Amino acid sequence: MKAITDREFIELVQFIKQNFGINLAHKRGLVLGRLYNYIEQNGFDSFSEYFHYIVNDRTGKAGSILLNKLTTNHTYFMREPQHFNFLEQVVLPAFAKGASKDLRIWSAGCSTGEEPYTLAMVIDSFFGVAKCQWDTKILATDISTAALERGQRGVYPNSQLNELPDPWRTKYLSKTDDEYSVINEKIRKEVIFRRFNLMNATFPFKKKFHLILCRNVMIYFDADTKRNLVNRFYDHMEPGGYLFIGHSEALSRHESNYVFVAPAIYRKE
Repeated sequence: MKAITDREFIELVQFIKQNFGINLAHKRGLVLGRLYNYIEQNGFDSFSEYFHYIVNDRTGKAGSILLNKLTTNHTYFMREPQHFNFLEQVVLPAFAKGASKDLRIWSAGCSTGEEPYTLAMVIDSFFGVAKCQWDTKILATDISTAALERGQRGVYPNSQLNELPDPWRTKYLSKTDDEYSVINEKIRKEVIFRRFNLMNATFPFKKKFHLILCRNVMIYFDADTKRNLVNRFYDHMEPGGYLFIGHSEALSRHESNYVFVAPAIYRKE
């Protein structure tokens, strides 16, 4: 197969950024490393031929495969535990005082499901026997169909569960064999997985959220894309709601109306 030209690389990068918000302009090695063999094995003679196929595929499947090849779904249970401590100690006690018994949470960029399942475990543990009185369904979205399918299965290597408290591993998971465990049905029912592109111009949600987590996702976005997304989060959040972002990320005061609460935690006043 022909080597990729500068023009072909630029076209591909622009397509990915325009459609998915991910900026890979400085990731030429990553793009080539993850796509070259796939393109060759599928009978394409050049990157231009492959790119033409993606652009003209009306089913969207080709674009999904491209995205699955290029995105790294690195996550694990209880990642950045300060967030889950804050949820348990501050967010849930505050909203538990409300009369609506309705807590709307969005895991935006949920990857393979470890984050929303951890949220569901924290919530179940916090409310205890009173949990049945609450609607705390968690919307878990990602653009990667491969990641969503793994999340829906709810099966994880036992080596990924080390950060969970021992009682939780017993209560919320069952070992399928020596290597894997599966999330129990009670917790799986708390998470609604959906494919969703954060670059969509409008969000289709009828009700606003009390908590949005978009952690370690915006590191792939440029400044304008990030600012626009954060402002859409703000517009779709209840007053008093919280936004959690990754600890390697930050929002400046000029980017949005969110108020800084703690590292990687912001609040809508």
